[in-house]
Amino acid sequence: MTTTLGGFVLGTPDPPALADFYRALLGWEEAERDPEWTRLKDPGQERPGLSFQLEPDHIAPEWPQRRGAQQMQAHLDIRVDDLEAETERACALGATLEEHQPQDDVRVLRDPHGHPFCLFLPGA
Repeated sequence: MTTTLGGFVLGTPDPPALADFYRALLGWEEAERDPEWTRLKDPGQERPGLSFQLEPDHIAPEWPQRRGAQQMQAHLDIRVDDLEAETERACALGATLEEHQPQDDVRVLRDPHGHPFCLFLPGA
């Protein structure tokens, strides 16, 4: 038996719009596009992919976490070669930089629909 990660899915009120953000950020290709489900793939690889599923009542998690608030259950870690330049580029694409930054070699941001993600340098 072989088990392989097929992908990672983010819930969002607008799957195509959030997919457009990550497509621009990662340079990935669109594999499927539908108002309720959009999937990206790394060029040259079929899986794993990053998909976006319609969740009209999506509530963005709190960061840093706070008791009684919506908790983050997962986030994306994205390796970059130039932390400052890629942070600026992500923000120009629509991300927001979080005030709380727990490490010098990592930047915590939110995508346009409120999902936290991290940019980090190799070795971090």
